[in-house]
Amino acid sequence: MSKRVCILGDSITQGYNDFEKGGWADRLKIYFNKENSDHSFFNLGVSGDNTEDLLKRFKVEAEARNPEVFIVAIGINDSQYIETKSNPRIDIENFKNNLKTIKEIADNFSKNIVFIGLTKVNESKVMPIPWSITKYYDNENVQLYDQVIKDFCEENNIYFIEMFDLLEEENLSDGLHPDSEGHKKMFEKIKDFLVENKIIK
Repeated sequence: MSKRVCILGDSITQGYNDFEKGGWADRLKIYFNKENSDHSFFNLGVSGDNTEDLLKRFKVEAEARNPEVFIVAIGINDSQYIETKSNPRIDIENFKNNLKTIKEIADNFSKNIVFIGLTKVNESKVMPIPWSITKYYDNENVQLYDQVIKDFCEENNIYFIEMFDLLEEENLSDGLHPDSEGHKKMFEKIKDFLVENKIIK
């Protein structure tokens, strides 16, 4: 059976730094289209997006495509902080509310929602990030937001794919974005999960 699949997220979803096959989301498209050319995969990753940014476009993206499956990979930019850890881009309570709203919108189209867990960072390269000396990521904060996503999925019976321990520091060429090998690892784990749970065949 053919499926329309919306993959929504940030620059990692977009495929940043995978110069071989365009990222884990595009690798999914290639793999499943070989299995069933009637599948439609839409990579809707936007660089820099956090949950508030995603919510500004989530309903419009869904209405334009009416998907049977949502794959949502968002949150690492929410965990980013400006100068001090007391100043995250999106605080935890707003982050929780945004996840709830994402689910509520998605439920109007499909109950098949998969959240992708957050990947670790190489702190030696992102404290601060090279492209902004006031902005930081660290693994403590990333794990905090990742746990919020995981708990939200457990509470709402939503699929969750753990990612935090998947990548090595050498897979994070700029400290944040996976390289081609990192995207390949993510693709393999996500693909296997989708197949094993019969979400996409």
